[in-house]
Amino acid sequence: MERQSTYTATATIDEHGILTGWSDGARRLLGYDSAAVVGRPASALLAADATAARRVLAGRDRWNGSLPLLHQDGRQVELGVLAHRRASGTRIADWLVVSAVTARPQPPRGEPLEEWTFLQSPFPLAVFDADLRLVRANRRLEHALALPESAMRGLRLAHIMPGADSEEAERSMRLALRTGRPQEAPGRLGPLGRPASLTPLKDADGRVRAVCLSVQHPAQDAAGRQGPSADTGSRAGTVADQARAAQELGEVTVPRLADVMAVDLLDAPRTGTEATGPPPDHVVLRRAALRAVPAGDRPAHHTDTGTGEVIVCTAGSPPARCLAVGRPLLYDTADPAVAEWAALDPGAAWLRESGARTLLAVPLLAEGCTLGVALFGRRPSREPFGPEDLRLAGEFTAKAAAGIEQTRARALARTTTMALQRSLLPHTLPDQAALEVATRYLPAASRAGVGGDWFDVIPLSGARVALVVGDVVGHGIRASATMGRLRTAVRTLADVDLPADELLTHLDDLVLRLAADEGSADPSAETAGGIGTTCLYAVYDPVSRHCTVARAGHPPPAVRTPDGAVRFLDVPAGPPLGLGGLPFEAVETELPEGTVLALYTDGLLEARDHDIDEALDKMFAALGRPAGSLDSVCDRVLTELLSHRPDDDVALLMARTRVLHEDRVASWELGAEFAEVSRARRCTDEQLAAWGLDEAVFTTELMVSELVTNAIRYGRQPIRLRLIHQGTTLTCEVYDSSGTTPHMRRARIFDEGGRGLLLVAQLAERWGTRHDRIGKTVWAEQSLTAG
Repeated sequence: MERQSTYTATATIDEHGILTGWSDGARRLLGYDSAAVVGRPASALLAADATAARRVLAGRDRWNGSLPLLHQDGRQVELGVLAHRRASGTRIADWLVVSAVTARPQPPRGEPLEEWTFLQSPFPLAVFDADLRLVRANRRLEHALALPESAMRGLRLAHIMPGADSEEAERSMRLALRTGRPQEAPGRLGPLGRPASLTPLKDADGRVRAVCLSVQHPAQDAAGRQGPSADTGSRAGTVADQARAAQELGEVTVPRLADVMAVDLLDAPRTGTEATGPPPDHVVLRRAALRAVPAGDRPAHHTDTGTGEVIVCTAGSPPARCLAVGRPLLYDTADPAVAEWAALDPGAAWLRESGARTLLAVPLLAEGCTLGVALFGRRPSREPFGPEDLRLAGEFTAKAAAGIEQTRARALARTTTMALQRSLLPHTLPDQAALEVATRYLPAASRAGVGGDWFDVIPLSGARVALVVGDVVGHGIRASATMGRLRTAVRTLADVDLPADELLTHLDDLVLRLAADEGSADPSAETAGGIGTTCLYAVYDPVSRHCTVARAGHPPPAVRTPDGAVRFLDVPAGPPLGLGGLPFEAVETELPEGTVLALYTDGLLEARDHDIDEALDKMFAALGRPAGSLDSVCDRVLTELLSHRPDDDVALLMARTRVLHEDRVASWELGAEFAEVSRARRCTDEQLAAWGLDEAVFTTELMVSELVTNAIRYGRQPIRLRLIHQGTTLTCEVYDSSGTTPHMRRARIFDEGGRGLLLVAQLAERWGTRHDRIGKTVWAEQSLTAG
């Protein structure tokens, strides 16, 4: 398949219709910069009635079609878009809108027999090219997703079915493309609700050109599972997935109890007065399962038809009435009201097509919540539902509802934990010129929940940058909250410019205090306050090219030098945080320009399909191969080491060193006489002129005068002045060998001194003091603006 120029335009819109996200692809497509549209109503970009658009989207979770949009130059652009409604655990929803822009021609079709096989396969199939964009989809996949191939073509899987499982599947696709070996996609893909197999497609020369995604048949998915038994009711309540729980309820009840059944779930379960109050005009449900006994002697089976579909029921329909009264209701489908509902409501087409004569609607109730409704139908060839049938249906649905509620609660807890953790991790990396940085974070797939791994990039004075990676013991809300407290503490201690080993010592003391506080409140709490947390702290100086590293029980950083050699930095391990009384040791090493540092958490090396030595070999091999960008290095490392969702969180931070060359740094040794202040100003003036920074001379001379005067008056020799010009930042530093820290004070009206640091604080964007082993450095930064 020939690779063409393709890009995806994406935008996010909040529940109030305000644009909250705007990708570079959207800018290319419509001409608006992000700053011009984010925060404005999305309706401003529509060349049509916004009211009609809102009416179309009401009650839906997904929509695809064409929209007339306004280009920045005033012309109207007709675009095919796919929109997904995404709801978080806090019930705050937004819309993800995607559109694939491509000059890619429709892919060529194969021989007739091959084409018939692809299109008419009973399994959902899709073909993705080397850029992971969909090029083909068969009818079964179109039917399962309720989307035509034309609406999906050119989009990535994560845009067709947003979610963590789709992102994991894309990682497996990359692995299949790179290795040429089939892979299994972890998890269950969106509305498909089942795992998928990924098969690399090769040309006549054996080169991998694309990957085929095929969704497993339910019989394959259920391989090895026991069939229904006398205790099948309990089995329906112990599954780990809501959709699977609903499907297993069908396996238990069809054909034993009914000839056909459907399960429709509420997006937001009703509790308290919501469940007992007056019925609304309509109820919005989502089809979770549909199972029927077909005509003839074939066994009962699940059908994908309508699964995942949004069902809007009017107030008088059987599902809505059952939810309103909160108890089972029995109907004869010949009743005019039921017949009208079955004939007109698309969500009831299954009942009409099954030919059922009696209908039983049972609410799904668990822990005071109404989760949805289960509908059972019997054909005229069987006896109508009786009292014993109502009892069985009630037992089965109660146990299934308990399983669905447990799964929902786990999913809500995981979503809440992930939202907390994502809010605590850096959303964007800070601007700094010392390092090129790329990061990845993968949450654990285990039921224990998300862990407390974190990373950070912290700009320091003197053009230096600190890199942090840590791992809190445990999972869930407690681990994420502890991670947030420790990350804040590290940033605060880094702002004081503590050496790496001293910073870990202070962090160790903090963990001990947190453990004492939490242990007194909850003596049974394990790993209270973060005891056992591991952390690595590194500081890189682009002027000296020195990197100082200390670690507290954390895996050592890997280093790839420009000549391609990969090794671990020899840094003493130190104890995990919270043990107290044990020292930490920092190591300083010189790194050539272009050296790549890899910082990571242990989840990267602890995959269940290989041992630690094999994992290290794979990581070294991935780091050793040349790559253009750090993002591609991150992806390569994850692909090599992770063939499935990790059992523990994985944080990965890659940094490539840059050097601030001598022409960007100037320094002078100064004497202890006040006449040296005039010399310092003169040297500063000459150096700024050489750098072409004439507009910064006045401000910088004032700061240099005050800092050098303070050093001569209160400090000790040697005294050094250093200027650093780094991009749009100019830093002035004055060192002296005294350990006293300068403080601003309020000068009285007739005082001759006392205003120096106050003046520096007003002129500088930020200033501070950092202590070395001997002496201190007072520094001040100012931003350089054009003109």
